[in-house]
Amino acid sequence: MPRNQWVLSRGRPVIEVELTDATTGDFLPRLMLADTGAGDALAGFELILHEDDCQRSSDSPSHTASLGGAYSGIYLVYSVRIQIPAIGFDDNIPVVGVPDLDEDLDGIACFRFLNRFKVRHRILPTVEKPE
Repeated sequence: MPRNQWVLSRGRPVIEVELTDATTGDFLPRLMLADTGAGDALAGFELILHEDDCQRSSDSPSHTASLGGAYSGIYLVYSVRIQIPAIGFDDNIPVVGVPDLDEDLDGIACFRFLNRFKVRHRILPTVEKPE
């Protein structure tokens, strides 16, 4: 199988997604850390975003999720419309809202989300993003 080469931001693999503002319909681009170590295939969430983004892009939380590691605690989970226009991806997915994130990135794309995509989608260009 061909090897993926990730877009890098400060040496870390990233993927850009778009949220939709629930009030205005505006697209909100977000740069996510691609972290296959975040969550597992059965996790009740696919992305981790700032809770303000979740509230801006969703009606109300659906349930809670318990996180470990850097974001240890129990957080609300929202159904958020996520798009990746370059490959025609458009779906409502479960997203955990946390109060604070790494200031360099807008969130984390977890294993369950990343596992949806095959190499053929080419969402992972081979160019390094400028710092």
